[in-house]
Amino acid sequence: MDTQIFNKVEDPNDASGRQISEDSVPDFNAVNSNDDPVEREISDEEAAVKKNKRRKKTGKKDAPSAFVSGLFDWVSAFLFALIAVVVVMTFCFRIVDVDGSSMMNTLHDRDKVIVTGLNYEPRVGDIVVASHGVDLNKAIVKRVIAVGGQTVDINSETGEVIVDGVVLDEPYINGSTVAENDVEFPLEVEEGKVFVLGDNRPISKDSRYAEVGLIDKEWIIGKVQFRFYPFDDIGRVE
Repeated sequence: MDTQIFNKVEDPNDASGRQISEDSVPDFNAVNSNDDPVEREISDEEAAVKKNKRRKKTGKKDAPSAFVSGLFDWVSAFLFALIAVVVVMTFCFRIVDVDGSSMMNTLHDRDKVIVTGLNYEPRVGDIVVASHGVDLNKAIVKRVIAVGGQTVDINSETGEVIVDGVVLDEPYINGSTVAENDVEFPLEVEEGKVFVLGDNRPISKDSRYAEVGLIDKEWIIGKVQFRFYPFDDIGRVE
């Protein structure tokens, strides 16, 4: 609106005969009101409602609720991580301590190794951990020499191990292999089982002994893959 319309006076005298000056014309551009709104007192409930509305808009939380929420998130994350570790340790790999010297010079007493067992199928040459043998009360660490359907023989004079008529090349063994009297050779390995020997042949208690015998594949925890202790001998286990 053009305010000059109101500031321009056509008749200098109003109906009463008084002269109208430009100063007496109100300025409609200026809004002057002394009728300020009167603030009323609000109750505690109304104040709390307003505070909650502001908090929702800003995303802020009370200190106690924020602490509880943060603690819940932390506990949830910890439990999830713990469950993940248990699942991985149960189905993917395990850490095993070598007890004894029957696998020297490949593995030594107190070595710590990683064993994998997920969908594992034993193969000739693998070093495996078996939960028990026939009468054993603890896990054993041995090398698979033959699997189901193969025939094992041991030449007691030369110490050679023969599988399906082929002499094995065994650069990993320590000492000569001898056949024990309580197991007859040649021996055909039953399906679903494996024949195992320790690399330290003179002292190893393995499938040459009836006390151990053939190892059922269901008893095998997994294959030894990696040694991580002692630190100066870290590496893959062959």
